Amino acid sequence: METLHNIGNLYGLIGFPLGHSFSKDYFNHKFTGEGIDARYVNFEIEDVGMLMEIVSEFPNLRGLNVTTPYKEQVIPFLTSLDPDAEAIGAVNVIRLERDEKSGEVVGLRGYNSDVVGFGKSIEPLLNEHHKRAMILGTGGAAKAVSHALRKLGVEVELVSRRKSASTIAYEEITRAMVQSHKIIVNATPVGMYPHVDDCPDFPYRFLSKEHLCYDLIYNPDETMFMKRSREAGAETKNGLEMLLLQAFVSYEIWLKGKYE
Repeated sequence: METLHNIGNLYGLIGFPLGHSFSKDYFNHKFTGEGIDARYVNFEIEDVGMLMEIVSEFPNLRGLNVTTPYKEQVIPFLTSLDPDAEAIGAVNVIRLERDEKSGEVVGLRGYNSDVVGFGKSIEPLLNEHHKRAMILGTGGAAKAVSHALRKLGVEVELVSRRKSASTIAYEEITRAMVQSHKIIVNATPVGMYPHVDDCPDFPYRFLSKEHLCYDLIYNPDETMFMKRSREAGAETKNGLEMLLLQAFVSYEIWLKGKYE
């Protein structure tokens, strides 16, 4: 990666694995189209501690996206958190704050653009009966979705493989629970390419036309979760628009240090 030292600004993605990543093509196309001297690369790292090696190796590094499995693990390496990221306990955008004269890193600030991306994506679809949501999963993405929904005034129930003080287990889901939660969000990686025939173990037969079933996965276009939900009469949406919206928010954070 020697040539990466010779470009204007460097941005990238940390995670493992990164085979499914959309960000690299999106940002490089954006930089080229807007005439910005910058490049976006994938940093596939097997240990989150390698973050600081990347930061020290590339003095032109200005920002990073963070994906699975490091959205929560990365927080101890940061010097500050945006209020949304702090409330969620998960980060997917890092802005490197550098001294203008020396170029030395003086801070690593963490943000969560998933909150804005998901919120803006789902809000136009909500109506009067979308008051309660059931979120499948408990990881960083699920936390961002929960936070976004609560900001929109929606009550949230988390579903996990194992029951805990803050979650219910899949086998505990009843018809009455599904009927009272008209938003169902798949915030797990189950069904992502190449495992396109998989889906969460959810009682799809209890869904109705009043349900909105949102899958954060965008590859494939229609997941098995969406297909089974649609066949039960529910409205469905995949995570592509959320992905585009959160990518734009990342860009705003890196260039302006804030987002709208």
